[in-house]
Amino acid sequence: MALIAVAADKGSPGATTTAVALAALWPRRALLAEVDPAGGDLVYRSAREDGRPLDPGTGLLSLAATARRGIAAEQLWDHSQRVSGGLDVIVGLTSSDQGTGVSGQFGALGKAFAELARSPHEEAAADVVADCGRLGPDSPALALLPHAAVVLLVTRTQPENLAHTRERALALSARLHGQHRGAAQHGRPPIGLLLVTDPSQGGRIAGQVNEMLTAAGSGTRVAGLVAEDAAGADQLAGRRRGRVDKSLLVRSARKVVADLHQTYRELAPAVTGAHGTLPPPQPAGGAAAPPSHGHAPVPPQYGAQGPHAPAPAPPGGPWPPPTMPPAGGGYGYPSSGGYGYPAPGDDPHGGRR
Repeated sequence: MALIAVAADKGSPGATTTAVALAALWPRRALLAEVDPAGGDLVYRSAREDGRPLDPGTGLLSLAATARRGIAAEQLWDHSQRVSGGLDVIVGLTSSDQGTGVSGQFGALGKAFAELARSPHEEAAADVVADCGRLGPDSPALALLPHAAVVLLVTRTQPENLAHTRERALALSARLHGQHRGAAQHGRPPIGLLLVTDPSQGGRIAGQVNEMLTAAGSGTRVAGLVAEDAAGADQLAGRRRGRVDKSLLVRSARKVVADLHQTYRELAPAVTGAHGTLPPPQPAGGAAAPPSHGHAPVPPQYGAQGPHAPAPAPPGGPWPPPTMPPAGGGYGYPSSGGYGYPAPGDDPHGGRR
């Protein structure tokens, strides 16, 4: 799938948390890149595997300096750090003041991110999840988007948030796909919305938002639902103890990842033993497969994820309609409700109420 760009329009809808979750659950090797021109958060939220602080000088700042002289995709790893839990990250700027020296490099960075998945060196190949921050009309990160396989706008579902995101989707579509009629329907990269919402209301809201997007002629559809789960977000960021793999946030993000791979399998190189940094749903009595690719072992509290074998994408457009999990449990979780969320009576952290 190459490059997955995650962004927001305004406010704090949880784009960084969503990007972290998607990268951690990705079925191929993944690299998370913080490319928000306003500054990143991971250097403050996370620590290295050995517990020491992340180095703010090794990341987007050092990468942009290299990109001025040209950069090969494999060189991205020279500017990455591995955080506790096993995820490889390129940390962002520590302030917007540093953005001046980076602003002209986003096109080159986007090209390198997209090419990393096609690296002939298996040990270096990976997909990139890029946290682009807020995409205003003057954001230099816009230069990265033409290189993406898909652009995902994260938004909450209050009316004002949806209205702003609809207008941003229309503006992005015009910029990326052109102004002529019908361009948005078939343009690349496609633009999808990730709705951060209450699980119990997700299906109804997704239908209403899709109707709004269709009426606006945006060519954009709801790509998935992300649970509004403050406790899960704190667990993912390491601010709270608990089984993050049992959180509503991670369970909903698994569904998003599965749907993205189902829809865009033709853009992804063959999967031959990929891994993730959060545990996959495990069958009863079974254990997660060991990590491959020769990387450093994923810590045991996270485990490893085996390769996806996605089903064929349905006809009729770039975004499939939301689907219900299989009977008896969604994506390996028992008694699951729609979109990977627990059914009434389930405890969102594992057991029964």
